[in-house]
Amino acid sequence: MQYLVTGATGFIGRFLVERLLQREDATVHALTRPGSEYKLERLRAQLGVGADRLQAVHGDLQKPLLGLDEDQRKALRGRLDHFFHLAAIYDITQDAARQHESNVEGTRQAQELAFDLQTGCFQYASSIAVAGAWSGTFTEEMFGEASDFPNPYLLTKHEAERVVREECRVPYRIYRPSMVVGHSETGEIDKADGPYYMFPVIRMLRKAVPPSLTLPAPRTRGLMNLVPVDFVADAMDWIAHLSGRDGETFFLTDSHHYGVHELLHIFSHAAGGPSISAGPDVSPLLDNRAARGLLEQPAVRQNLQRLLNPLGIPVEILDLLELPTRFDNRNTREALTGSGIEVPALESYAGRLWRYWRDHLAPADSGEGKAIQLGVPDVIPHVRRAVDNSIAGLRYRVTPQRALRRRVEGKVVVITGASSDIGGGLARRLARAGATIAVTARSIEKLQDLVDDIRSEGGSAHAYRCDIADPDSVDGFCRQVLADHGQVDILINNAGRSIRRSIKRSFDRYHDYERTMQLNYFGAIRMAMNLLPQMRERRGGHIINVSTVGVQNAPPRFSAYLGSKFALEGWTMAAATEFVHENIHFSLVNYPLVRTPMIAPTKIYDYFPALSPEQAVNWLCEVIVKRPKRKTTPFGLFSVFMYYAFPKTAELIVNTGYQVVPETFGKGRADNNTDAGHQPVPDNVKPLKRKSG
Repeated sequence: MQYLVTGATGFIGRFLVERLLQREDATVHALTRPGSEYKLERLRAQLGVGADRLQAVHGDLQKPLLGLDEDQRKALRGRLDHFFHLAAIYDITQDAARQHESNVEGTRQAQELAFDLQTGCFQYASSIAVAGAWSGTFTEEMFGEASDFPNPYLLTKHEAERVVREECRVPYRIYRPSMVVGHSETGEIDKADGPYYMFPVIRMLRKAVPPSLTLPAPRTRGLMNLVPVDFVADAMDWIAHLSGRDGETFFLTDSHHYGVHELLHIFSHAAGGPSISAGPDVSPLLDNRAARGLLEQPAVRQNLQRLLNPLGIPVEILDLLELPTRFDNRNTREALTGSGIEVPALESYAGRLWRYWRDHLAPADSGEGKAIQLGVPDVIPHVRRAVDNSIAGLRYRVTPQRALRRRVEGKVVVITGASSDIGGGLARRLARAGATIAVTARSIEKLQDLVDDIRSEGGSAHAYRCDIADPDSVDGFCRQVLADHGQVDILINNAGRSIRRSIKRSFDRYHDYERTMQLNYFGAIRMAMNLLPQMRERRGGHIINVSTVGVQNAPPRFSAYLGSKFALEGWTMAAATEFVHENIHFSLVNYPLVRTPMIAPTKIYDYFPALSPEQAVNWLCEVIVKRPKRKTTPFGLFSVFMYYAFPKTAELIVNTGYQVVPETFGKGRADNNTDAGHQPVPDNVKPLKRKSG
């Protein structure tokens, strides 16, 4: 017997090929794409056969006549007894175009090749998917009655079977397997999908819930049908060689259909987990037109996918949970009479499926078979921190300079943005308190006067060239400062970029958002990530990230700047909770306006209250001593309260100010706050007159 098989090295294909080669004088010609010969060689080794019995036929499912050239076709023409077409995409997550190309067009070219080769019979592996969302019993004689295909996979399998029924010019037989799971004796399977998506959930339940308990699971009207791969291969091999069955269709299905909660119970029991009972029926909710429409929205599906990602479950599985079809397989049962081939009870091999998944497909760190080992939290660092901060706070109130010296003397402090008034002033203050200062700027010349001044006063300071927006420059600086000083005790991410421009005037200025993120966020955390390992090794350190009160009151026209600072604050808060037990502290400084060159271009700020650079330095010194989680203003705290307690009122107040105050521009500068086509708005804001007395 001569066979041509597509998908021979696939999951069903390799078991079918094994059955075919057990027949006397059988030769299998396996369609093999160039570059995939190793798969066929591996299959030969597994089956213990040579290239004379399992031969490669080079082709491609995407090409006319599957890519076989004339010489190959001539060599096979008139010699094939059976053409088994198994190759297809069996993946509900693939896009519709790719599935159509492989499943529909691939099948069209396969049956055309079967005709060209004068094949005895075209054996086509279809699927129960052809029934779509048919409600009720679907028989082996039914086809055109199907409608409503909620996933592209179902539709392409339906259309592919239509191609065979309407276009095939040689005798054919159609097989419709249900969801194919692992081997009933070994549990072997290639990949975990279909009902295997339940297994991570069962693993979680097994760890968290005693097996003596019973948990309710939501019920749906959807039904699932499972068969092991060895049954499918055995049934196809047997039926293909029966006489007089051309033109017939065979459901390779189990006579028993399962609800989702029933499958959960069977596999949970097999895994040693809790029992699962039928819970509330959620079908009316899933059948609701509004709910179904909502689930089809891309944004909703994206968010659902994010929730399912930790379990490795694709959101497309939701399309199949409500399929209510039962499959009548009486024609298959009649054809298998006397063969001894039948579907084993799922309960008899569910444990083998679970164990194979656990041992071969589950994540390596699943911890299966082991008791959960909970870490013992170390609370001593928290106690020490509370005592230290309390004492430091009292010292700072009494003698702030002495308290600062106790905190930084002999320590190595890195200050970014040191060429600014705040950074430079802080460097001088800390150097006087006995710290070794490492300052950075893009141009080292800007720092030379600062370093010279500190050294002339007997302090220790070192200037380094570093562009915080350049990842390689940051990495190089961190390597150098650690090589020079051996450690960094305190990192102050002071460098920053602010842009004041309305979103509506930024539609063609996306680069504004990129450059603020690059400096204010990525640069700052890259600096921290480079220095954290040595802080962890020494079990101590302090990272201070300079932010703005704007993240608490969200002023308009600062979306680029605030977005980067929100990101920095989020990272800082997460890092603080991770490293606090390792004696590494993180602080945020939410500055209000500070009278520095950064705010000078916006002339309206001349009339706003602002900290002086010296006051800003005092803030940072206090943070270094007290190590608070956050330093901000009463106005900042009030803004947070208003935002959460009265969000609409807060929004109204801020928006009113946005409408009243015009865009403003720096004196003598071009309009860099408007897009092309917008006229500059004059800076005509006058200072408020204060009442005397």
